[in-house]
Amino acid sequence: MKLVLVIVLATVLLAACAPTAVEQPLKKPDAVLAVYGKWITEPDGTVMRDPQTSGLVNWRNKLMTLSDRSALEEHRLRLRTIEPDSATMPDSGIKLQLSDTLTSHCFAGYVSRNPDLESLVVDPADDNILYMVTEDATYDDELSVQCQQTYQSTGSTQFPFLLVRLELQDQNTALITHIRPLKFTEQMQIGDTPNDGIEAMAFGQNRTLYLGLERDSHKQARVFSITISTDFWQSEDFAAVQDAQLKLPKFTTGNHPINGMDYYQTPQGKEYLIAAARNDSKLWLIDLTGQKETRILSLEFYAQLSTSTDNCRDAEIMDNASIEGVAVIGQTVWMINDPWKEAYPKNILCLQNKTNYENYSPLLFSLAIQPSWFE
Repeated sequence: MKLVLVIVLATVLLAACAPTAVEQPLKKPDAVLAVYGKWITEPDGTVMRDPQTSGLVNWRNKLMTLSDRSALEEHRLRLRTIEPDSATMPDSGIKLQLSDTLTSHCFAGYVSRNPDLESLVVDPADDNILYMVTEDATYDDELSVQCQQTYQSTGSTQFPFLLVRLELQDQNTALITHIRPLKFTEQMQIGDTPNDGIEAMAFGQNRTLYLGLERDSHKQARVFSITISTDFWQSEDFAAVQDAQLKLPKFTTGNHPINGMDYYQTPQGKEYLIAAARNDSKLWLIDLTGQKETRILSLEFYAQLSTSTDNCRDAEIMDNASIEGVAVIGQTVWMINDPWKEAYPKNILCLQNKTNYENYSPLLFSLAIQPSWFE
């Protein structure tokens, strides 16, 4: 009887000491991060007007951006540099011109007239070389019969997304030297959505170029990869992309696209893509090993106020920022927005910024990278 009593008492004590689900510390959701932006200004000090900025990259310790086809004509087919700390542009930019060697290329007309340019990356080995990507060529002139036959099996849209190589000539000019269409497999289920194509690019290790797709046929963002080898541009054939096999978030409703991203390596050597989901005001921290689920950070954007009134001082919260470009310099994430014409007027609150919103002027935002994001 005593032995039974001892066993019962021991069992009760062990049960009392054992941790339960209630006693485990609950994981707190990430706090919303405040992100402050400065209006991007032209060399004469005026605020940049309707550039429809599309892409951002670290170039020679400055930032560089480009515009898509819906921008004011003065911004199209032009690279613009930005001083990060002041958000000022030092000059009128670098004009893009088609190389004479490409005049007979199937896509020469589209690329040289008014292409829908997206994203911008710098070659890891030579900062005189940059790459951009196009989407939505459905509005351009019809291809010749031979070109249609050559580039008809895209695995995605009727007109293929094009990877374009640029080579800087001087301070004012860059030549479009090479063009290669991108090919997807039918199994990737990209879908035929011309204006929801590749919106983001970033170079990782070993010349691996990551390509962020806005959405596939299931309305899910995707990341693909391709290696830009030394002989990559010796061909004009399709360049086949690979699924990067990363653990991206899945959604059952709504649109949650990737619209800008850059590569980041932690001090411990862990590799990530930091990507912006513009519709959600979120940053995605994507583990490049494909082992960890993507971490999602919520952002709250604020626009600079150059003057102050009683109710409007320093900065005002934005209703819609629509981030379109992400660039990492050191331990800072820089972001540029593409003013969404349907939503941008919703930001009007303080009269000081009313004209800037009505002119679809972009802002440059910055956010310090925190080690805790990658724990």
